[in-house]
Amino acid sequence: MIAITQLAAEKNLPQEVVLEAMEAALVSAYKKDSAMSGDLGVRIDRDTGDHHVYQQHTVVQEIEEEASEITIQDARKRKPDAQIGDVLRDEIHPGAAGRIAAQTAKQVVLQKLREAEREMVYEEFSSRASDIVSGVIQRLEPKHAVVDLGKTEGIFPITEQVRNEHYRNGQRLKFFLLEVHRSMRGPQLILSRTHKNLLKRLFELEVPEIYRGIVEIKSIAREAGYRSKVAVSARQEGVDAVGSCVGLRGIRIQNIVNELNGERIDVIQWDENPSRFVGNALSPAQVLTVRMDEAENTASVIVPDRQLSLAIGKEGQNARLAAKLTGWRIDIKPESAMSPELAAEVEAEQAAIASAEPAPAPAAPKPEEEEAASPAEKAQRTEAPEPWMEVVEAEGDEAKVAPTAATESPPAPAAPAAGGLRFAEDLAPAMTPAPKKTKKGKGKAATDEAAEEKGKKAARKGRRLAAVVENGEEEEEEEEDIDFETGLDQFGWSEDDEEKDADD
Repeated sequence: MIAITQLAAEKNLPQEVVLEAMEAALVSAYKKDSAMSGDLGVRIDRDTGDHHVYQQHTVVQEIEEEASEITIQDARKRKPDAQIGDVLRDEIHPGAAGRIAAQTAKQVVLQKLREAEREMVYEEFSSRASDIVSGVIQRLEPKHAVVDLGKTEGIFPITEQVRNEHYRNGQRLKFFLLEVHRSMRGPQLILSRTHKNLLKRLFELEVPEIYRGIVEIKSIAREAGYRSKVAVSARQEGVDAVGSCVGLRGIRIQNIVNELNGERIDVIQWDENPSRFVGNALSPAQVLTVRMDEAENTASVIVPDRQLSLAIGKEGQNARLAAKLTGWRIDIKPESAMSPELAAEVEAEQAAIASAEPAPAPAAPKPEEEEAASPAEKAQRTEAPEPWMEVVEAEGDEAKVAPTAATESPPAPAAPAAGGLRFAEDLAPAMTPAPKKTKKGKGKAATDEAAEEKGKKAARKGRRLAAVVENGEEEEEEEEDIDFETGLDQFGWSEDDEEKDADD
């Protein structure tokens, strides 16, 4: 019994199955080793492990085989209530079995255990048909690949392999369990990577809303290895079906794409209205109008001229998948091929849609509109002046700048013809106070020292504005590209403010 228990654990079989196999093996051994004939039976005691051998006779009306049958009259002598069909057992005690009988018993035990294992595998995988299984490619053959599924092996035919996928030994993949049926060598499992339900099962694994039934997959159209379209609909109000499938930043759909080795997947919003559903199915192309002909099961779709190639797709792939997804024959035409009557109807529909939608926010004016705008309109569009800007209003053909506090200053450059914003760099010469007149000998030295001190304070800043005074007379200074923050002190800012800004 210890040996039987150990064997049952190794084979992952119930102990009763092993005991039945042992009983059948002992029957074969006794029949082969002894001269006993007829119907023999062996019963193993489940507690002690002792076995008992019986000669069995079936109760019949007329005897055909004396070794295994008994008449009802003789049977009732031994058992008064015997009926036709009952089995009477007589225990016998055969001698010890020989080497040949033991070898026969061993072969029978192994055969019975093998059949039991195959039956268990068949029962297990038959319940998992049309589901996903994970396996390792064990070997590649010309017409199929053999996949190790753990307890058994599966057949991966070349017709179910994706054309642009390259398989290798030891590669672990997910497969769709297409068929499970019995054969002479045990259960045979057919695997697939091209079936559209593989995509459905992957969505159930990655999207909890689909697994729980909150979001339903209505239909799937797939060209394995290249592109697929999936139509989804929400059963619960307030749930975004497409967003649930895509996931945050596309993490859910990306996991499915990675499992399918980069196959493109379009998630489409399903709609009860066939025209809207066809329009959604042609995504990412924009659709102007859809006309449904139920008699011929045809949908006539009008798209903008620039969207025609996108709607058809590469080699007609987008339109073909949309037709499979919706079940309608789709006829795509460009906008330029519309008849005048149809064009008028499309314009009326678009106008109705536009009137129903809220008005969009005004767009920013284009450069051409900006140039053609009047000075008053430009002044209205102008934002509130920043501290480093000065609003200049145009009067007539030339704009006048407000006089600065300095009584004498270099001539300011001409203002633009129209009102607008003037930057501080443009106004710097006009706002610069006139330097005090100094003596010829000391003026240049004082200016150089001041410039050096300001350069230390304003590190990492640009060029400075220099005012050159020669012979007590003011010379016209050339306008340079200056850094605004460097020249703050020239515009009347206090040194405390300047130091604070420099620290910031």
